[in-house]
Amino acid sequence: MLLAIGAVVVGLIILVWSADKFVDGAAATAGHLGMPPLLIGMVIIGFGTSAPELVVSALASSQGNPGLALGNAFGSNITNIALILGITAVLAPIAVSSQVLKREMPILLLFTLGVLIPIWDGNITALESWMMLAFFASYLGWSIYQGMRGKDDTLSGEFEAELKEHALPLNKAIFWLVLGLVLLIISSRLLVWGAVDIATTLGVSDLVIGLTVVAIGTSLPELASAIAAVRKNEHDLAIGNVIGSNLFNTLAVVGLAGAIHPISLEPLVVSRDWVAMFILTFLLAAFAFRVGRPNRLNRVHGVIFILCYVSYTIYLLKTGFAV
Repeated sequence: MLLAIGAVVVGLIILVWSADKFVDGAAATAGHLGMPPLLIGMVIIGFGTSAPELVVSALASSQGNPGLALGNAFGSNITNIALILGITAVLAPIAVSSQVLKREMPILLLFTLGVLIPIWDGNITALESWMMLAFFASYLGWSIYQGMRGKDDTLSGEFEAELKEHALPLNKAIFWLVLGLVLLIISSRLLVWGAVDIATTLGVSDLVIGLTVVAIGTSLPELASAIAAVRKNEHDLAIGNVIGSNLFNTLAVVGLAGAIHPISLEPLVVSRDWVAMFILTFLLAAFAFRVGRPNRLNRVHGVIFILCYVSYTIYLLKTGFAV
C-alpha cells in the first residue's frame, strides 16, 4: 500500500512537470512553424493541458482498467470547473470578453449532453468510441478554421503574450517536446499502477480512484495555468484552457479509451457523475456568459463551485465505498 501511494505521488509530480514541458515545447515548435497565436492557444495549449488525462486514460484502458480511464476524464471535467475555476474566481474575479469563448461554451454544453447517449445503456462500445473520435476530429477542424480567422479576438492577444513569455529556440522546443512526451508515458504508467493497487487494497472501484485522486492530479496543469493567467490579467485564457480541456476530455479521452477497450460503466456513472458534470458545465455557462450583463465569474460563483465540489466528493466517497 505504501509503495502504491508513493508511486501515485511520484507519478503525479513527474506527470505535471512533464506535461508543462511538453506543452511549452509543442507551443514553441508550432510558433517556429508559423502557426497563428490563437490557433496555437486553442489547439496546442488548450488541448495540450489535457495530455495527462489522455495518456493516463489510454494506458489504463489498454491494461484492462477502463473504469479508471472514464473516471479520469469525467472527474477532470468536474475538477476543472468546480475546483480549479472555483479557487481561481475566489482569488480574483474572472472577466470574459472573448467572442471565441462565447462560441465554444455552447459546443461544450452540447457535447456534454451528447455523451449521455453512449453511456446511457451502461456500455461504451468500440463503434460509439470511434464516433466520438470522429466528432472530435470535426470539432478540431472547425477550431483550426476559427483560429485562422479570429486574429483580432482578445484571446489571441493573451495567447501571443504567453508565447512571447515562454519563447524557446527551435532545438530546445523540440527537446522539451520529446522529453515531455516520454516522461508523460513513464509517469502515467507509474500512476496507473499505483492507483489500481490502492483501489484494490481499499476495496473501491478504479472508477472512484479515477474520479478523485487521479482526476485532481491530472488537472493540476489547468490549476497552475488558470491562477497564472488571472494574475497576469489574462482572464479569457483562464476559462479558455478549461473549456478546451473539458472538450478534449469529453470526446478524445473517453473516445480513445473506449476504442482501445470497450467500457462497462457502473450504474452510478450516469445518475451521479454525468449529472454532476452536466450541472457544473451548465452553471459555468450561466455564470460566465450572461445576456445583457458583464461576462465574469465573481467570488460568489467561485464559492458556489467549491461547495458543489465538496458536496459531490462527499457523496462520491459515501457511494463509492459501498461498491
